[in-house]
Amino acid sequence: MPRTVIVATALALSLPIATTHAETSKATTARKADLADRVAGTYKGAVISDARGSSRDNVTITVTRVSANKVEIKSAYARIPTVTIPLEKAMDAILAARGPHVFLLDTVRSPDRLDLTIDDASWSGTRVSIHAPK
Repeated sequence: MPRTVIVATALALSLPIATTHAETSKATTARKADLADRVAGTYKGAVISDARGSSRDNVTITVTRVSANKVEIKSAYARIPTVTIPLEKAMDAILAARGPHVFLLDTVRSPDRLDLTIDDASWSGTRVSIHAPK
């Protein structure tokens, strides 16, 4: 094999093609954090009002991002069913964008306090852990 072919092949193989491709893939798959990322986490609190039952302490709520600006609310407490809530920002608050549920988090005055009303049960609590974005 002629020397120029060997040198040209060696140069071509040393170019950072794979690195460039990997960096491009990371850039296209990375996404900007949204409202769902901001509120995702585990919250502990109490059902403070319930049209169909009594109040209850030590109720844990898990807020999980399901898509852009949309979260799933889960609780082991049967009076608060699993629901999906679209979010929007209004001034300093993150709230339910639509639907029958109340979701309220004031990002300035109490950024780790969450207030919910789902199925006529009102719950209020504070964040105890943050869920990392996927």
